[in-house]
Amino acid sequence: MNGPVPVVPDAERVAGIVESGLRTVPDFPSPGVQFKDMTPLLADAAGFAAVVAALAEVARSSGAGAVAGVEARGFMLAAPVAERCGLAFWPVRKAGKLPGPVLRREYALEYGTAALELRGDLVTPGQRVLVVDDVLATGGTARAACELVEEAGAHVAALVVLLELNALGGRAQLGERPVVALSTS
Repeated sequence: MNGPVPVVPDAERVAGIVESGLRTVPDFPSPGVQFKDMTPLLADAAGFAAVVAALAEVARSSGAGAVAGVEARGFMLAAPVAERCGLAFWPVRKAGKLPGPVLRREYALEYGTAALELRGDLVTPGQRVLVVDDVLATGGTARAACELVEEAGAHVAALVVLLELNALGGRAQLGERPVVALSTS
């Protein structure tokens, strides 16, 4: 159903761009969290363009018919990818931000709990969807986003992230869904 894991073209170069464009902010948003700030990457026009181009190739090679971006930083990556590929963009939003009817999924974060929502009426049943987020940490957010896409009747072609924090084990939360990380730590 999911197919092979898409490959990032020029993966080593793209990983270097991601790594140089992220900064770690200690104790944000709460004590003990090492927040990965992507605003330096967004401020680097050439670096951001290279990342969007790599993500667009992942979307194409996965056979995606739509791109779902997870609020908020996933939006900044997913929307330009969808536009570049001529695909629909689906916002996966924090609870209470979308007009109904919505599908809702609660999940645990490394620093609390939250919920995500998706307008199910945007989804064409059976469509392949690339789910995009910034960081794969414990996997709760990514799993919730993928489950919403699947509950709406679509298939997750792959989950793609800028950075995967291997020590936090988030990939294990995603089962058999293909996962693509532009960089790992």
